[in-house]
Amino acid sequence: MTSYNIVAETNISTVVSEYIPEKTRRKEYQSEAELEQELIENLGSQGIPYLNIHNEKDLIFNLREQLEKLNKYQFTDNEWNWFFSHVISNPNNGIREKTRLIQQDNIQTLNCEDGSIRNIRLIDKKNVQSNYVQVINQYEVEGTYKNRYDVTLLVNGLPMVHIELKRRGVAIREAFNQINRYQRDSFWADSGLYEYVQIFVISNGTNTKYYSNTTRDAHIKDMNKASNQSKQKTSNSFKFTSYWADAKNKTIPDLVDFTRTFFSKHTLLNVLTKYCVFTCDEILMVMRPYQIVATERILNRILITSNYHKEGTLEAGGYIWHTTGSGKTLTSFKTAQLATEFADVAKVLFVVDRKDLDYQTMKEYDKFQKGAANGNTSTRVLQRQLEDEQSRIIVTTIQKLSTFISKNKNHPVYQKHVVLIFDECHRSQFGEMHTRIIKNFKKYHIFGFTGTPIFAQNSIGGKNPNLKTTSQAFGERLHTYTIVDAINDDNVLPFRIDYINTMKKKEISDQKVQAIDTKKAIQDPQRIHDVVEYILEHFDQKTRRRGQSYEYKVLENVKEVAKNKRIKEQKKTHRLSGFNSIFAIESIPLLMRYYDEFKKQMETSRRDLTIATIFSFNPNEEQPESDGNLPDESMDTNGLDKPSRDFLEAAIDDYNKKFHTQYNTSSEEFQNYYKDLSLRMKNREIDILLVVNMFLTGFDATTLNTLWVDKNLRMHGLIQAFSRTNRILNSVKTYGNIVCFRDLEKETEEAIALFGDREADSVVLLKSFKDYYNGYTDEKGRYHKGYKELIEELTSQFSLTEGAPITDQDKKNFISLFGSILRARNILSSFDEFAGQEILSKFDFII
Repeated sequence: MTSYNIVAETNISTVVSEYIPEKTRRKEYQSEAELEQELIENLGSQGIPYLNIHNEKDLIFNLREQLEKLNKYQFTDNEWNWFFSHVISNPNNGIREKTRLIQQDNIQTLNCEDGSIRNIRLIDKKNVQSNYVQVINQYEVEGTYKNRYDVTLLVNGLPMVHIELKRRGVAIREAFNQINRYQRDSFWADSGLYEYVQIFVISNGTNTKYYSNTTRDAHIKDMNKASNQSKQKTSNSFKFTSYWADAKNKTIPDLVDFTRTFFSKHTLLNVLTKYCVFTCDEILMVMRPYQIVATERILNRILITSNYHKEGTLEAGGYIWHTTGSGKTLTSFKTAQLATEFADVAKVLFVVDRKDLDYQTMKEYDKFQKGAANGNTSTRVLQRQLEDEQSRIIVTTIQKLSTFISKNKNHPVYQKHVVLIFDECHRSQFGEMHTRIIKNFKKYHIFGFTGTPIFAQNSIGGKNPNLKTTSQAFGERLHTYTIVDAINDDNVLPFRIDYINTMKKKEISDQKVQAIDTKKAIQDPQRIHDVVEYILEHFDQKTRRRGQSYEYKVLENVKEVAKNKRIKEQKKTHRLSGFNSIFAIESIPLLMRYYDEFKKQMETSRRDLTIATIFSFNPNEEQPESDGNLPDESMDTNGLDKPSRDFLEAAIDDYNKKFHTQYNTSSEEFQNYYKDLSLRMKNREIDILLVVNMFLTGFDATTLNTLWVDKNLRMHGLIQAFSRTNRILNSVKTYGNIVCFRDLEKETEEAIALFGDREADSVVLLKSFKDYYNGYTDEKGRYHKGYKELIEELTSQFSLTEGAPITDQDKKNFISLFGSILRARNILSSFDEFAGQEILSKFDFII
């Protein structure tokens, strides 16, 4: 028998590099049962066998068989009864406990009858392909009601992936809601084995999406709470479902194509065992395809360049361009975690470029895995961690790392195999500190994550001509996921921009900003008064506060729409707490004037908004903002001149009185003030935060929807600042609001073209008021009805008089049309021009 020695082993990518969809598609009607049968046949052709299991008895019998095969051990009846009742079906364990068993505690101890102790794996994470995958359908269970589930994939006998199908033409949200009902009615029933499901897939054949079990769980909790009491960030969790895609970010929505890619055994098991993160908040996060691609390309780069002894060169690194808000921290965490599994990698250093980010990134890393990131508060602590063999992942700042290198010229860590991952790799990595780091570490791989790379078009000045772009500093671009990709995938929101004339108050609502070229014009008291007046007058409109206090929901059950032979929409209305905002201001002196003007106008009006501010000395004031950067503001206030520091003390004192705190401008207390302010922004306790540069990069708050701008922005600085507003939260937040008191239209177009493409405007920016009001044809030639046309259709097709005949089809048509009107109204309500053109008032919606 011939034997072979393995010279090299290639890991197949989890995400296919490029997928060409099936050319032939079913044209004839396909029922849900036919769709289900086709799915099972396709799974079978991919080596996933079908089992004729429809009840719990057979499911448990198969579970025992599969676990015995996986562990190469045969349970005695007593051992199995104990293991099943105490570990697998423990009545004290719910969804989260069972998820922990799969994701973290997948190896359990069994006390065997012969007195020995044996480890029993529920899933094998090291030898992924040794796990057994099977498919069942029409599984029946009786809980509160009797349910029959569509298709389930078993991994080692446990239900880990459930697929809910609807026939083509039915919205896949119906499948999402169906799973919600299963959770309420029966997943917990019998031995609760369906609470082991990690991933749900929903499809109507044409569109297919996936999501984690806790996404569904969050949705259920949202449904059980009034929205003004809910603290869940994932309200309307359907928005957090994801499309699968190839490595070029082309979505794979059709169920046939999805099955051939996502449900290939290799991909499915990798997703379950490697690319899920169970956080300390007991939230299961399933990575999106672009995150997986980026992770694997970095890991492959480490592996290949190590084999060829290329460590310490630009070839051994690279950078990831994933747009702001796409989850770079999760990607970098998983990359760091998997990189530590390479036997010869001694340390993974996650390097941030600001002290304020050090705190935020530490919290994010700590959320993913308690203690995974050993944060450091001093260079001495950093040195201790670098010398501690147990400290594998370290979060630090580039400043601390640079200081460590200056004080330790010949430290042993420089000779060790080290992976350096830079978060938001722009500007700070292009100076002497970057050069010092790569000169001292000898056996390193250097990777950067950025949402806004530095290209030749937006490159910065500097002494070193070889450190002007991201690729010069980090190497080849390994993967790209632009803002256009993210918006198309519904992972971030588009922007809606107002340009407000700040020179002629009477024309404030309908003229674009005139160029403001002089400092005198910018700081004119009348202009400052007008800007503040505009913000206070339009704050509720932009942030969806009072006056936008009702969210209308169309009932899914059409039988409840008609009452007394009249269409009645049974509304579930509630007060919305709305969103909050940041005001980006050009300079500290101008900020001080704005802060005083806000206080003055709020004292003379009935407005009771909570404003706050934060700023510090900028150590790089000589660097012009024309390069597109937002200059760094340190956490050190010692460089402030006396008037600025006194003003900041007074502003913090206002904050202390409001929130019963005791912060000041001293070094430690100012950092604590930053942390507290960050938390209160995320909790919507601050309405308007006035800043110069702080909070415009690196700060993520889903509750923030509006950026007021009286500051020149361009290139990557503009995209970073705008992107504070476009995180997904719920169905009310459908875009990020940008209100410019400067003429930034040209700068906006240039930035979007650079970080998207030349045709990106139509995706990244919302249409005009006229388009949404009157209707428009998009770039693909599709016509979209306007609000006015939808209202005309409503009033012409449906009579609201008593006794009007209503058929079931009428009810369905009404619900669809009324939902379209509400969506259009939601967008139009933030346009100033909408006032007086609503046609129907909010009271017309209360039938």
